[in-house]
Amino acid sequence: MGSNRNKLLLMVQSRPIIAWTLLAAEAANQIEWMGIISQPNDWQDFKRIIASLDLTKPVELIQGGSTRQESVHNGLLALPRSAKQVLIHDGARCLVTPDLLNRCAEAIRHCPGLIAAIPVKDTIKVVATNGIIQSTPNREQLWAAQTPQGFDVSLLKQCHAEGVRQGWEVTDDAALFERCGIEVRIVQGEETNLKLTTPQDLAIAEFILKTRLIER
Repeated sequence: MGSNRNKLLLMVQSRPIIAWTLLAAEAANQIEWMGIISQPNDWQDFKRIIASLDLTKPVELIQGGSTRQESVHNGLLALPRSAKQVLIHDGARCLVTPDLLNRCAEAIRHCPGLIAAIPVKDTIKVVATNGIIQSTPNREQLWAAQTPQGFDVSLLKQCHAEGVRQGWEVTDDAALFERCGIEVRIVQGEETNLKLTTPQDLAIAEFILKTRLIER
């Protein structure tokens, strides 16, 4: 993003990115509890944002780790004891809708693991380090992964423990399930559920949120 601070604190439509993410979770009637996994140096800002939103659901700040995998593990340890299922969402996907969160929350009650994803529209090329195309995968079998990703809490804890034992390094929790041989299903995601990574993404998010506010 090229920013000198956590991108979740950058403003979109007069609110920090993380505020839009929290508001979506607040509006999703299937969500009962929220945890923000982050580094403590951002907690003062997050506390201020949370207080300004008048949320009705509990929000807990959780110490992040040195890797995404370690951070999610910390989040699992902080879950309420009663939690049977969990949705893991990237805070930078602030355009997620309550509908998608609800659909994932409902679906995870009937399967061990899931990810929101959308079919790939572009032709994908597998390219070697020398820049030469190696192959062209069948696009009909390719999906672009999004978040939330949903899991049975007990199974996910087991998979994380196995990942630590085996020394696995994975980019998401679905990959842990795959390595453990546990089924992960797809829930249809949303084209607008973008991960804000570049300044151009911020401009797109401004437009989408402005359009939604006008429609309301």
